[in-house]
Amino acid sequence: MIDTSAFQGKSAAYFTLGCKLNFSETSTFGKMLQELGVHTVQRGEQADICLINTCSVTEVADHKCRQAIHRMVRNHPNAFVVVTGCYAQLEAEEVSKIEGVDLVLGSDEKARLIQYLSEAWTEKEPEQRFFRQKTKDIRSFAPSCSRGNRTRYFLKVQDGCDYFCTYCTIPYARGFSRNPTIESLVKQAEETALEGGKEIVLTGVNIGDFGKTTGEKFIDLVKALDQVEGIRRYRISSLEPDLLTDELIAYCAESRAFMPHFHIPLQSGSDTVLKLMHRHYDAQLFADKIHRIKELMPNAFIGVDVMVGCRGETPECFEETYRFLEDLDVTQLHVFPYSERPGTSALSIPYVVSGKDKKLRSKRLLELSDRKTEAFYRRYIGQEAEVLFEKAPRGRAMHGFTRNYIRVELPAALADPSLDNELVRVRLGELTPDKQALKVELI
Repeated sequence: MIDTSAFQGKSAAYFTLGCKLNFSETSTFGKMLQELGVHTVQRGEQADICLINTCSVTEVADHKCRQAIHRMVRNHPNAFVVVTGCYAQLEAEEVSKIEGVDLVLGSDEKARLIQYLSEAWTEKEPEQRFFRQKTKDIRSFAPSCSRGNRTRYFLKVQDGCDYFCTYCTIPYARGFSRNPTIESLVKQAEETALEGGKEIVLTGVNIGDFGKTTGEKFIDLVKALDQVEGIRRYRISSLEPDLLTDELIAYCAESRAFMPHFHIPLQSGSDTVLKLMHRHYDAQLFADKIHRIKELMPNAFIGVDVMVGCRGETPECFEETYRFLEDLDVTQLHVFPYSERPGTSALSIPYVVSGKDKKLRSKRLLELSDRKTEAFYRRYIGQEAEVLFEKAPRGRAMHGFTRNYIRVELPAALADPSLDNELVRVRLGELTPDKQALKVELI
């Protein structure tokens, strides 16, 4: 039983690291605490509760998690500190030894965070503890559909992963693939529409694998969500190329609300490296998917994840990846340097890339990405488009996105709070000085 009186009038501070899924979950936790009477701290205010939702995708991420925990403990010395997320699952004992940490919750326990917090916080003689299930025993699914401080909502449709790529710890951190029912997700989308939400991003760890728990299919989820009145836009956050079916591409091309916007992890354009990674496709399959999208949706924005410097990526393999991406009609590259993760089978691969070469390879791919994105943006200068604007601080320019994910900027002089979360017709102008957006004028 949760003692709600213990939460009344208390304050909480939140810090999230990692993926959109983590941000969505943290936002949901904040909403649950708010319903119990807990408000979010203002600048300079001391918190009664601190919640840190962690990431462990790289060694750098682990370091940032430790820094964030120490900083929260230092800034809120009297707070009850809770750490959850992937780093908390993988390194629970290490996190529990950090001075000031009161409660550590793994991936399975995260779904019952409020219950654990209530029980631990209200004990007469509280003691530091951690709770963590083994990977094979992670079964729970924590529903999440929230927007935090953003205009767009993030709907968690799936969690966990069964792929076990050689470089990755995510299956160990989040458990096996699992999902709620289509019916429950449609209900959350309907509730979002009633709140005034117009755009939803579908998030998860391996969302194309949707259905492992319920026997349903991802394409059926997409079709069901497309029927929810009030939601004008959907985006799919990331979809494995082998799970991106021709049926799904064709449906999105004719869909009412699914946008011409895809994010597809490639990781490498070298078949040699893809085999070492234990990926579930080859470069030709990936290229075929890109060609199919562009055939049906020539204006589609396509973002691609690329990992550089992984074990086994010889200079020849990297050049193969570079040439592959150079010739491919994609819009933006999300470049990540490989990070050694304890316990992964990639550590048995003998060829090791130096830190210097990782940086050089990342730089080349990021420069290629900039050229591709700029060329894509320039293609639409002078055209009309529909933009969903997002709230901006007073006196600052407003930003938003077109249907095909072009970021736009409305000058501060024309910014109007009433435009927040509104779909507005604009004319696309020149690139901003930093080339990160197109200037627009209202029509």
